[in-house]
Amino acid sequence: MSMLTPVLQPPEVKEYLSKGERFIKWDDETANASPVILRVDPKGFYLYWTYQNKEMEILDITSIRDTRVGRFAKIPKCQKLREVFNLDYPHSTFLLKTLTIVSGPDMVDLTFHNFVSYKENVGKSWAEDIMAIVRNPLTYNASRYTFLEKILVKLKMQLNAEGKIPVKNIFQMFPADRKRVEAALSACHLPKGKNDAINPEDFPETVYKTFLMNLCPRPEIDEIFTSHHLKAKPYMTKEHLAKFINKKQRDSRLNDILFPPAKPEQVQSLIEKYEPSGINIQRGQLSPEGMVWFLCGPENNVIALDKLVLYQDMTQPLSHYFINSSHNTYLTAGQFSGISSPEMYRQTLLAGCRCVELDCWKGRPPDEEPIITHGFTMTTEILFKDAIEAIAESAFKTSLYPVILSFENHVDSPKQQAKMAEYCRTIFGDMLLTEPLEKYPLKPGVPLPSPKDLLGKILIKNKKKQSVSGKRQNSLKKGRNVEPEVIGQPAPMDAEDTVWAGDVAEEEPEEEDEQLGNLDEEEIKKMQSDEGTAGLEVTAYEEMSSLVNYIQPIKFDSFEVSAQKNRSYVISSFTELKAYDLLTKFPMQFVEYNKRQMSRIYPKGTRMDSSNYMPQMFWNVGCQMVALNFQTMDVPMQQNMALFEFNGQCGYLLKHEFMRRPDKPFDPFSVDRIDVVVASTLSVTILSGQFLSDRSVKTYVEVELFGLPRDTKRKYRTKLTSTANSINPVWKEEPFVFEKVVSFYSHLDRESLQILLVTSTALREWDLSTYHHPATPLLLAEERWPLTSFLFLDLTIALSNPIKFFSLQDKKSVKLKDGSVEVSFPKFCRCLKYACVRENGLYFYILEPQTASLAELQQMKLFLKLLKKQEKELKELERKGSKRREELLQKYSALFSEPIYHGGKKRAIHSRKTQKKSNIKDIKKKLEAKRVDRIQAMMRNTSDKAWVFSPCRIKTRSSQASVESVISFSSPLN
Repeated sequence: MSMLTPVLQPPEVKEYLSKGERFIKWDDETANASPVILRVDPKGFYLYWTYQNKEMEILDITSIRDTRVGRFAKIPKCQKLREVFNLDYPHSTFLLKTLTIVSGPDMVDLTFHNFVSYKENVGKSWAEDIMAIVRNPLTYNASRYTFLEKILVKLKMQLNAEGKIPVKNIFQMFPADRKRVEAALSACHLPKGKNDAINPEDFPETVYKTFLMNLCPRPEIDEIFTSHHLKAKPYMTKEHLAKFINKKQRDSRLNDILFPPAKPEQVQSLIEKYEPSGINIQRGQLSPEGMVWFLCGPENNVIALDKLVLYQDMTQPLSHYFINSSHNTYLTAGQFSGISSPEMYRQTLLAGCRCVELDCWKGRPPDEEPIITHGFTMTTEILFKDAIEAIAESAFKTSLYPVILSFENHVDSPKQQAKMAEYCRTIFGDMLLTEPLEKYPLKPGVPLPSPKDLLGKILIKNKKKQSVSGKRQNSLKKGRNVEPEVIGQPAPMDAEDTVWAGDVAEEEPEEEDEQLGNLDEEEIKKMQSDEGTAGLEVTAYEEMSSLVNYIQPIKFDSFEVSAQKNRSYVISSFTELKAYDLLTKFPMQFVEYNKRQMSRIYPKGTRMDSSNYMPQMFWNVGCQMVALNFQTMDVPMQQNMALFEFNGQCGYLLKHEFMRRPDKPFDPFSVDRIDVVVASTLSVTILSGQFLSDRSVKTYVEVELFGLPRDTKRKYRTKLTSTANSINPVWKEEPFVFEKVVSFYSHLDRESLQILLVTSTALREWDLSTYHHPATPLLLAEERWPLTSFLFLDLTIALSNPIKFFSLQDKKSVKLKDGSVEVSFPKFCRCLKYACVRENGLYFYILEPQTASLAELQQMKLFLKLLKKQEKELKELERKGSKRREELLQKYSALFSEPIYHGGKKRAIHSRKTQKKSNIKDIKKKLEAKRVDRIQAMMRNTSDKAWVFSPCRIKTRSSQASVESVISFSSPLN
């Protein structure tokens, strides 16, 4: 779409809104009721009211979330106010006069501003026209200059008693550097004292622009300007401006025939709009200041404005769309002790959500009213009826496309389930879809109806009452519930063939699931515990079952079984852990499953703080309902809000062609290519920032890309600014190049690219998808071109721009006769040399790598920069590793110290007991040994005595004595 053709028109402020109307503003807490005049400024920036004492309250239009009239508006509870408004009078017309405006920074922190008009039905027209301004896409996606313009409008609204602009209000608007504000005021010849005031007539828009140029000079735009105009002249001609727009501000991938480039005569309107000098306008010239305001205008928004309106085909089956979905919608805070509120259903639906969740439980006597709460926690309760009324009131305010109510039904009372069904029928009325459409019967092979077919309808997702076989019926036990198998329309059945709430089938041995066969027991238990109370639902009774048609929940078996049954009207829900396991093991099967039928992903039960998982990974396989906690505005939720702001914020986004067509297989982990998608190269250069913080601080910028897992480097960051400057910091750095982006959101013409601005005192996030900080504080240059091999460069140019290609061929025809010609190539490929060689009438590109010595590399600035960067990253990794090592040592030392202490104490006691037992044993052994020795000695003595008097011993001694006698007689005498 050309920037010369306005896509969106700014919101219209009707004359009666700017003129004002008399109301009475009341407050239940203070019991005050004060007459006011309610107005909207002519540009639609602010809603404000003035009291009789001339005091004024101002409400930014972008902070308004809803307007309510009649019985949906707030009604006074204070008896004093009820008497003032005659509320208890039988013929009271209060409901015809009341108006409530709901505002707040998010869905939880809300403020209710209550008004009562003097005439009937005045509040209704104000409510409708205020919301028309709020819902205009340009209200939330305005240009940078629009936000600067809002400051001027507010300054002129907040006048003092003399009708002048207090200078202190200007200081409050630009608090980062007071001296610079004073200098800018002096440059405009305006008073700069804190107690001074400025006449509004002396501060028109032209003077305000001069003030901003002095306060926030733009040297980086001056450099851009000088590089695209005649150096000797301080202006840019129409021809140079047209060339700049076509070369720098236009998507290079667009075809010149379908999207013609800007012509010099067409850019005259831009010069008339942004050039401050009348003489330059007459001459068709743009000055540097005019260039500043042109780049701040809506023509240069980062967001493709034509994608913010409803532009997609809405006639395809529901399973072909991503659906904005909420988890535990009723909660305002944590999952364990948060407060439940019907207001959350209104806020999520107003934010474009199309699938909300209701956790229904049995009410207590005597009323026995069904309630909504988070089971087995300390969260508060709300009445089921109140939630249904809130949904009915807000379901189709933001979008007319169908709303899905995801019931988690724990009401095991037939009476209370009948009451729930009755509330749905009576409160929703014709909005409730109770029967399937004739064109889309509930039969295998029949696709789901389209969002257009279901305009203004509410669909219920709840278990159905089903008949079961006799074999399974015999195995029923009390105490647990059955996961029913959904089979088309419910047929009449006997009571004995019905599975009622509280009944459960015995667990029968099943064949091992091929898809989950690799999961061990611990993983399965973990996934089951993360399901929370979702696995404890009871079976629906007839009344609730009859309300279910196209969204019938069943337990997931396997992708093969689902493909065989081919039932588009059944849906399976997965915790984030189970879904992650499936998409990593069977990504292509998961994609095929989501082409045919729907799946719902919800956070694991252990996220008690209501944090969110990253939804991108599940969008990558085509999951339709990726349910998040809307009360927590973390990065995943911001990504969700950014994506679903496209297509008119209707809550439905058409998936890419290869995620819908059965003949186009898709692997989200593919490295090479995706069918029917041309990979792109994205280059982002962070140039500067303006008014980044209320304090003078140093800043840096992070750029992160969310896409497919195999996309190239996903995150970059700039250096920290050398000086504390939050008014106009400039980053002079190389572009951040994402060389290969295989994004399947090309139909949105925008990848999910997040810009994170970090200051020393603040943290802001700017998401280029659309969910960004309102002040859009960064100026960046973005380039993108198809990622094409240079072997197919000629073919690419010929297809994208045939006229340009053939003109270049004519110019090259003479040079090519020599046999060789140099070919230009992008900056990021300068390390390769390309030559075009002709052979047999064909042209071939020869790639010659350019070599360089180490000494030459060391002279290159880019090489030294990369080397320094890698050294810095290495040191940072070493520092983080050391820090992590210390943390782990401290952690595990603390974990083991107590068990070691107790273990040592036990061992010491055990050692003492063992020593004592050992000592006793030693004493016993010693005593036993002494006793044995004594007995052995006695036995030896007895043995010796017996041996002395033995017959053999006596005979031996007698023989020995005879021999001694013979010897004695035969010896000579002395």
